[in-house]
Amino acid sequence: MASHTPPTGPDAFHPDLPDHDRDQDATAGSALPPRARLHHVRADALDGDTAQTGGMRRFAAISGSSVGSERIWMGQTHVAPGTASSDHHHGASETAIHVIEGHPEFVFLDDSGGAPEEIRIRTSPGDYVFVPPYVPHREENPRADEEAVVVIARSTQEAIVVNLPGLYVLGGEPDATPDAD
Repeated sequence: MASHTPPTGPDAFHPDLPDHDRDQDATAGSALPPRARLHHVRADALDGDTAQTGGMRRFAAISGSSVGSERIWMGQTHVAPGTASSDHHHGASETAIHVIEGHPEFVFLDDSGGAPEEIRIRTSPGDYVFVPPYVPHREENPRADEEAVVVIARSTQEAIVVNLPGLYVLGGEPDATPDAD
């Protein structure tokens, strides 16, 4: 059996690329196009200039404007103790949520039993929640002593947020327009 010797050097697989291991911000000032390199977004560099919903604060990490993504948006949402977001949906975007801190609750309406009923999903750190496109919902943090922090990934490059006057069952949409980023 032949043994395999791994390549050596700063980047033995791509020797023509510069060695950024020593550079603290490897993506800054790179001559490579944005989609030909990895991007490192530091925790202290999240962008709060994104669509917002009352009662919560969103911070973009991965977006079209930050790293040139075309089909995904990712960031954090912080919900202060004892608060709830406004009712909203995320347009055509699928949303995946990972709970990092706190015990946020996710609320939506379900009419599968014949009459609309408020459903509340109670979560803990480590849990995941999936929000399908256009489903009206809100996030709540009922705890008075802890902030809730979640990581969000969306199937669009930017954070689409359509704030609503109230929850409704999908299919009974009132007119609403997306907020500008």
